[in-house]
Amino acid sequence: MPNVDTCCTLVPYFEVENGKLDEFKGLTEKFVARTRNEKGCVFYAFSFSGQAAHCREGYDDAESLLAHLDNVGSVLEEALKIAKITRLEIHGPQSELNKLYEPLAGLNPQWFVLGSDGFRR
Repeated sequence: MPNVDTCCTLVPYFEVENGKLDEFKGLTEKFVARTRNEKGCVFYAFSFSGQAAHCREGYDDAESLLAHLDNVGSVLEEALKIAKITRLEIHGPQSELNKLYEPLAGLNPQWFVLGSDGFRR
């Protein structure tokens, strides 16, 4: 019997102010350091294309995603002084997204519900 897939992914894209990319990259090191020991984090890394940055991140479930946002909140506040979020997606099964709609509504994300034909190993 396959495992129930409760994985949630947070998909933020940032546009970093001109001349601030090195500073932003320094903050990504703080993000990674804070996230490294989070029990529910499955994967986490930043990637870059010019002034655009993307955080590739996945969590065991909705509770782990919310715990992560709480853990990195102060670093995110610093980052948003020199960058803006241009797009935010949240992907997951409906049962987990239901736990995220209310607490993340203020971020105005685009929600993506997993289809029922996938699997998780």
